[in-house]
Amino acid sequence: MTMTAKQDKLAALFKAATVIPVLTIERLADAVPLARALVAGGVRTLEVTLRTAVAIDAAKAMIEEVPEAIIGIGTILNRADLARAEALGVGFGISPGATPDLLEAAAASPLPFAPGIATASELMQALDHGFGLAKFFPAEQAGGIKGLRALAGPFPNVRFCPTGGVGEANATAWLAEPNVLAVGGSWLCPAAEIRAGNWAGITAMCRRTMKSLKAA
Repeated sequence: MTMTAKQDKLAALFKAATVIPVLTIERLADAVPLARALVAGGVRTLEVTLRTAVAIDAAKAMIEEVPEAIIGIGTILNRADLARAEALGVGFGISPGATPDLLEAAAASPLPFAPGIATASELMQALDHGFGLAKFFPAEQAGGIKGLRALAGPFPNVRFCPTGGVGEANATAWLAEPNVLAVGGSWLCPAAEIRAGNWAGITAMCRRTMKSLKAA
């Protein structure tokens, strides 16, 4: 698959998703019921972060037992993380930032990938490697919507998935920006609700959020 095809595939995936929940799974037993709760609420594209010891096994379980979900791997920090994501056969990969080495590896990888950027210089490095879709992170701390609009001037064709400080209260405003395809965040599945096994509550929150975003 060419770089353009990979980026177009990821753009279509993000646009259809609208919201991509960022999942930090602490207990393997929570993986499948969490994925099912999210899908039941209309949220199918899920990012499992590599922040816990069970992350890879959790993603694998979701892929095997919740085929309706589209599983991606987040917090990809280096070539080894990228290789682990590739081996799982996930739908996409995301990083919070991007070193030249990771950008080189991701450009050569068959995995659709969105590097993380916070500045114009970081975005220029991503573009040099063929990435025209990026994660804007940490979105609020990196200038918020005003910061994103500033980047739109010199980089009018770049598309973004802002993550970091995005929540139910401001997701609509972010999604209204013409260069935003989707937003990422953990508000759809708070850690306390996951620990409590409140799957019905997570489903209800997803339904409410997706309904309000579609109405907007």
